[in-house]
Amino acid sequence: MGIVENKVAVITGGTRGIGYTIVKGFLQNGAKVALCGSRQETVDKALAKLADEGFTDNVMGICPNLTDADSVKAAFDQVVQRFGRLDVLCNNAGVSSRTALVDYTVEEFESVMDINVIAPFVCSQAAARIMISQGGHGSIINTSSMVGKHAQPSGSAYPTSKFAINGLTLSLARELAKHDIRVNAVAPGITHTDMVDALPESMIKPLIESIPLGRIGEPEDIANAFLFLASEMSSYISGAVIPVDGLSRP
Repeated sequence: MGIVENKVAVITGGTRGIGYTIVKGFLQNGAKVALCGSRQETVDKALAKLADEGFTDNVMGICPNLTDADSVKAAFDQVVQRFGRLDVLCNNAGVSSRTALVDYTVEEFESVMDINVIAPFVCSQAAARIMISQGGHGSIINTSSMVGKHAQPSGSAYPTSKFAINGLTLSLARELAKHDIRVNAVAPGITHTDMVDALPESMIKPLIESIPLGRIGEPEDIANAFLFLASEMSSYISGAVIPVDGLSRP
């Protein structure tokens, strides 16, 4: 029996990379999962890939506009219609940025904040309403980042959004505790993704040397933290921002 057996989870940003690994980890541990992507095409590709790996049951795809409350509500209602309830929300969708301050446009800054802050707020509100209507009890897990503690030298919208996520996590944890809805965040460090794998060895080696545990994180390392926070093993943990970064240095 898996640690999230029979729990129903919505996982945003679930079509590739860390998000896809989170989806797979939840399915392997007995959950029913609504995989959320930005486009129907990417959702369909992810579902096909899962089917190739043997996951055909207990998974569905949705692609709402995460910054639109009506769109998110309609999609989450589809999940409840399919699986009967909603127990876990993983706010994993996000975008990054490396633009220097002098070149930043307001539009680019806003686009990062929309996906990284507004979307988790909208999705958390929709999920909380469903969880409360079920009598309470649930888990909301946000994706933060090591830059939400240490910042970064350019692309200021991204660390700003992660500082905001940390604040949203703690605020919602306090507000929703009376409903036994826990709200936590996972703060990944440098992790093996397509983007990191494309970096030259000359860049990868210094990154590894900066990490005291001596390796870059794997997507499974991040997924395991999400699984723990979604499970009853973490039933007395709320308002935490858990670093999964090998003790990465700023």
